[in-house]
Amino acid sequence: MPAPGENLRIDPARLWDSLMEMAKIGPGVAGGNNRQTLTDADSEGRHLFQKWCKAAGMTMGVDTMGNMFATRAGEDPDALPVYMGSHLDTQPTGGKYDGVLGVLGALEAVRTMNDLGIRTKHPIVVVNWTNEEGTRFAPAMLASGVFAGKHTQDFAYEREDHDGKTFGDELKRIGWVGDEQVGARKMHALFELHIEQGPILEAEGKDIGVVTHGQGLRWIECTVTGKESHTGSTPMHMRKNAGRGLALVTELVHEIAMKNQPNAVGAIGHIDVYPNSRNIIPGRVVFTVDMRTHILPKLNAMVAEFMERAPKLCEGIGVEFDARIVGQFDPPAFNEGCVKAVRSAAERLGYSHMDIVSGAGHDACWINDVAPTAMIMCPCVDGLSHNEAEEISPEWAAAGTDVLLHAVLETAEVVG
Repeated sequence: MPAPGENLRIDPARLWDSLMEMAKIGPGVAGGNNRQTLTDADSEGRHLFQKWCKAAGMTMGVDTMGNMFATRAGEDPDALPVYMGSHLDTQPTGGKYDGVLGVLGALEAVRTMNDLGIRTKHPIVVVNWTNEEGTRFAPAMLASGVFAGKHTQDFAYEREDHDGKTFGDELKRIGWVGDEQVGARKMHALFELHIEQGPILEAEGKDIGVVTHGQGLRWIECTVTGKESHTGSTPMHMRKNAGRGLALVTELVHEIAMKNQPNAVGAIGHIDVYPNSRNIIPGRVVFTVDMRTHILPKLNAMVAEFMERAPKLCEGIGVEFDARIVGQFDPPAFNEGCVKAVRSAAERLGYSHMDIVSGAGHDACWINDVAPTAMIMCPCVDGLSHNEAEEISPEWAAAGTDVLLHAVLETAEVVG
């Protein structure tokens, strides 16, 4: 089936208006968004998305994890749908585009098809995955993980936030428990448009990132246990300082990541210090190590070295170390046919592009195990994301969405 012509483009102003309208829901304190999953703001954003999908002539289905699927009918009722989308939930101090561009870009692609009267053999589905961020209910990509069989629904429903509220109860509270069985849907392919969340595309002056692989990830929750005591009256040689253990382990993570260059990263993100008082030596520190690379043997070796050396470092200063892996996925290689469709679309449209590895985890990384999948990335200013100052240009958003439209239409097969 011939690919759509290069003169076919989305409406950039309509796309940008949609992004700005969604950004009004769950505003942050510094220009971004706080629309965490299963909050009232999340529900409000879902209702707006649902309204827009209905206006575009799509039918909405929702599964028991709250994943939203808006369907545009195809000409062949037996043909499997082509999916596109991402997520609408944000970090507590998130930006206006992380995930949201993928959902609303997909909606804009459908609106453009409607404007031009384009028909496809395969149905087209726009998806909003629940709890991609994982900031309120760990792990990240929770609902797409259940869809792909990586987690059970019971496991997901039992996840608790910092207030002890469970995912299942909160999903029910905001009214988004659907009646579809999770994972029952079959896909012809899935495409996810996303901002890069890194500096490479902007630095290289490229409009489009053709994502060939995703990074594998290991989240390691660590606990260093010492002994609380007075900061002023406890002699230095008698201290069991859990905070010092954290410092040593922080340097270890950096050392391991640097030793495994290129294409490997590591850092400590979430940290809880107990009792967190200015004049008490910390007796316990709980923190999460994040290690990533798209090369599986390298990732496994990094984790193994960390697990071997961290306990010894802590033992050397008289504190105890314990660790467990709380989030993980192996590096995905995206479908060659779908990746080719993305690359061909960028070339046909005249956009500069380069192959790239996704530095972050995305719902597409899980779905890649159950359906042919690819990702499209556009630049973001200074590579900044998971920050209220996250920014992209309308031109970048339009270019990424143009490529999404073309890749999906080629895959869904234009008829007539």
